[in-house]
Amino acid sequence: MIDYFYILGGIYFGWSLGANDSANVFGTAVATRILKFWVAILFLSVFVFVGSILEGPKCMQTMSNVATISLKMTAIVTVSSAITMTALTIWGIPASSSQAIMGAIIGATILRGSPNWSAFLNVVLCWIGTPIGAAIIAFLLYRFLDAILSRTLGMSGAKFNTFIRFGIIITGCMGAYSLGANNVANVTGVYVAAKLISPFTASVIGAIGIILGAATYSRKVMETVGHKITLIGPLAALVAVAAESITVYIYTQVGVPVSTSQAIVGAVVGIGLIRGIKAVNKRMIGEIIAGWLTTPLASGILAFIGSLFIR
Repeated sequence: MIDYFYILGGIYFGWSLGANDSANVFGTAVATRILKFWVAILFLSVFVFVGSILEGPKCMQTMSNVATISLKMTAIVTVSSAITMTALTIWGIPASSSQAIMGAIIGATILRGSPNWSAFLNVVLCWIGTPIGAAIIAFLLYRFLDAILSRTLGMSGAKFNTFIRFGIIITGCMGAYSLGANNVANVTGVYVAAKLISPFTASVIGAIGIILGAATYSRKVMETVGHKITLIGPLAALVAVAAESITVYIYTQVGVPVSTSQAIVGAVVGIGLIRGIKAVNKRMIGEIIAGWLTTPLASGILAFIGSLFIR
């Protein structure tokens, strides 16, 4: 029974992930008033849970590949990651749970010399590819839909608004599914690596933590994603979430947990560039990039200090 006490760290990490990363799914919809906050949370909860159960275990093996995690280490890495994510959420900065957990794993195991640097490098390359890929997908998808809708529905009117509303709901559900399928491994994958619980149990616990975080403390980051990055409209909101969902889902099939924050920001920037570089809030982008660089370093330092107490 005492062993399962360690899972509390994962629930806390799941809460911090949900509070921060749920904005990447429905933040643009809420910010543009297409969906009310609690309606968005309802959709998100259902599809995060479904995605976690059906495909969550696909990315959990990555945790074992990067380093061997002991049971005591699970508490160190999850709490260190959660503290880092919580701080960035309070500041309203979209952060990467993948970077947080990987930084913590490296920090906690580096004294023992056990990190698999080759496996970690593969993950880092995926981090780099995530915003770039999302930006490209969003750029092309926006161009395509803009041309099609201009010819068929026009860029205003009841038909266009109906298309956007249904599109936002569908792509938001896609994003929530991808969030659960990919990022639940960040929350509870270390417990599977430590052989404490099964992948299915880890998926259920992780999904619950993410949903709790989204429902209780996600409004601030939603505002950041929706308003401060670029001058975004209804069609752009739809495309951004669609591009983020596609990007994250692709990495789920590869088995690598990546950042939904990086994906959505890359997508929104890709759309913003269509309107010209002035449409992109460069100061906010700079703050977010600083957060991405700080996340693995901060969680790694916290985990390193925690590992010293274990030693």
